[in-house]
Amino acid sequence: MFIAVTGSQGKLGRATVARLRHEGHDVIGFDLAGPAGPGFTRIDLGDYGQVLDAFLGVTARHDGLDAVVHLAAIPVNGIVPDAATFHNNVTASFNVLLAAHRAGIRTVVTASSITATGFPFEVAPPRLPLDESHSAAFNTYALGKVVEEAMAAQLVGWDAAASITALRFTNVVDDSEYATFERAGEPGYRRDLLGSWIDARDGAQAVALALAHARPGFEIYHVAHPQSGNADPSRVLAERWFPGVPVAHDLGEHESLFSTRKLQRELGFVPEHDWR
Repeated sequence: MFIAVTGSQGKLGRATVARLRHEGHDVIGFDLAGPAGPGFTRIDLGDYGQVLDAFLGVTARHDGLDAVVHLAAIPVNGIVPDAATFHNNVTASFNVLLAAHRAGIRTVVTASSITATGFPFEVAPPRLPLDESHSAAFNTYALGKVVEEAMAAQLVGWDAAASITALRFTNVVDDSEYATFERAGEPGYRRDLLGSWIDARDGAQAVALALAHARPGFEIYHVAHPQSGNADPSRVLAERWFPGVPVAHDLGEHESLFSTRKLQRELGFVPEHDWR
């Protein structure tokens, strides 16, 4: 396939481009800055005209796309004012999704976030491990992700053959950031992430699997390592952090409280990297 990856210069974007190329796909990166050459084109995703034009073709780069992976975003609150975070991210996602539709690109994988499920979980989740059926937003970044998911769920219905997959990524780490797991035994470590984490290379694997298993309609998957980033057993963490919240009877000893059961069951996700 010929695949466009927005946000190709980010942590997850770089890993995704590498993974897809390794699997034999032709990949073009779209971002605000990046290396000059045939695998990259600079683009402002806030400009719908640029997005549609780039999806239809870019001279000396491509003359048509089979799929789009949309990873570009202001990644957290605080980098710019709160309203700017929302406006930037939602506008970029709308432009990507509508341009893909208008260009006849029927396979889209887009990055959502654990924040769309209630991060930082000052309000306790309704159950653990938390699955894809729950959404809640408590900051503007999260609100944008909830809106983007709702928008995708509607836009996919405009073409009976279209497939949009939203991947709710948790905290993405690369191999230079594993030192943080030295804190894995601290009582509050990763509480606001439900103990979850994902290596960027495994996040890229989830993207590749979503592309390979794309089917008409809209799907959401949680993307995390199936095992937590904490030293204590997950049932102990659940009781410590969220006393009284129902816990699944079959919760694994160190299973992530941010459930990846659907990702494993439906897409065959098996991580290749583990802090342990």
